[in-house]
Amino acid sequence: MKLIIGLGNPGSQYEATRHNAGFIAIDEFARKNDIEFRLEPKLKGAIGVKVFNGEKVMLLKPMTYMNLSGESVIAVMNYYKIEVDDIIVISDDLDSPLGRIRLRDHGSSGGHNGHKSIVNHIHTESYKRIKIGIGRDNNIPVVDWVLKKLNEEELAIINQAAIKCSEALMDFVNGIDFMRISSKYSTKA
Repeated sequence: MKLIIGLGNPGSQYEATRHNAGFIAIDEFARKNDIEFRLEPKLKGAIGVKVFNGEKVMLLKPMTYMNLSGESVIAVMNYYKIEVDDIIVISDDLDSPLGRIRLRDHGSSGGHNGHKSIVNHIHTESYKRIKIGIGRDNNIPVVDWVLKKLNEEELAIINQAAIKCSEALMDFVNGIDFMRISSKYSTKA
């Protein structure tokens, strides 16, 4: 079983914010593949499931808020006996230009609270990730910047990145080597 995790904050007040790039991307993948999410309170998340090529693929949107994402991730991994090698996490990336996609097979949290929480709960930094650039404005505090709503033009750029992420996720689901996926979909600055 593979587990695709999109990071974000639940609630309408956080829709279309920079920090919800992971939710935007996983929602795009779900839409393209007719996958519906259902709330699973015991697992602290919204979950969607579909079988691709005989393998079950689970989508997870933690409903814990960003800083506690790891609680939902570890609950799902433990309940369904999912190995770290079979997960991929989609998140926003403050250190990349808006819309840039970077794929990594491991790495530090880079100061991202969702990744910090996941690392603290699964006890490793060695998991696959897709990071969507949200840019940075040094005149605005980081917390305010990541929770700021995207304007129409910015949202269009993030939506295009979400489409590319969805294509990369399909390759992941189809068992293509992650380094090949990374070189195919990571975009240059």
